[in-house]
Amino acid sequence: MISIGVNSVLFKNYDFAQAARLIAACGYDGVEISAIQGMCEHLDLSRWESQKDELQAIVREHGLKFLSMEVASLSEERLIPAFRAAAAIGIPIVNVGPGGKSGVDEDLDASIESLARMSELAASHGVTLCVKAHVGSAIYNTPTTLAAMERIGSPAFGIDMDPSHIHRSGENAEEALPAVLSRVKHIHIRDCKGRAQGPGPIQLQACGRGDIDLFGYCTAMVEGGYNGPVVLEVIGVTPEHAVEDVTAVAAESYGYLNACLKKLGAR
Repeated sequence: MISIGVNSVLFKNYDFAQAARLIAACGYDGVEISAIQGMCEHLDLSRWESQKDELQAIVREHGLKFLSMEVASLSEERLIPAFRAAAAIGIPIVNVGPGGKSGVDEDLDASIESLARMSELAASHGVTLCVKAHVGSAIYNTPTTLAAMERIGSPAFGIDMDPSHIHRSGENAEEALPAVLSRVKHIHIRDCKGRAQGPGPIQLQACGRGDIDLFGYCTAMVEGGYNGPVVLEVIGVTPEHAVEDVTAVAAESYGYLNACLKKLGAR
């Protein structure tokens, strides 16, 4: 069964206990804990040891599981404590962005070299490092994703395939997925209107609200044998967004994804 989760960044205005309670109330199986410096640090990598027991107790209380952690940064200073924290807390996957700029060969080389090095460190801690193609970054579409796959052999390296970034890079995500699915170990998911660089308002990131063929994407996922986590990642939450606003996005997206995956026999 494919597990469905939410990145806790959607609940950045609230502490992790409140986030977990709302995520569980929406029906999700698990959570990706945000450790994104400057955006949302439900997991503070500078003091993760003191948070460990509380975080584990919170997910147990609400019947959730840790699906992943998002660090975003490729900085070794961030990733070394992230891998240690993941191993100790029981978080199997650490997600990052590729960094660099699109179309710059030197940036692509540097990103791949860094990912290869960090994947070996992840392996030494028994966790998996995943990267996603990101609009504007060195790895941003299927060809650059394939370049990383070809040059990084570590089994502790995987692809986090986010259809919204592929869509906004000009491809159709449901058609692009099969080419990379052999190394996909995590999926960030959200919808969007159009192919603008940003994902748009949080309401239009709810699955089923935008222009991405997410049912087609789920079909390609299931037909290709994927059985990892599918995690809603919605960014752009502001202090003005009320708890009802963010919970509605989470609940609507769960209903859509759960229905799609049930229809496809994956739930």
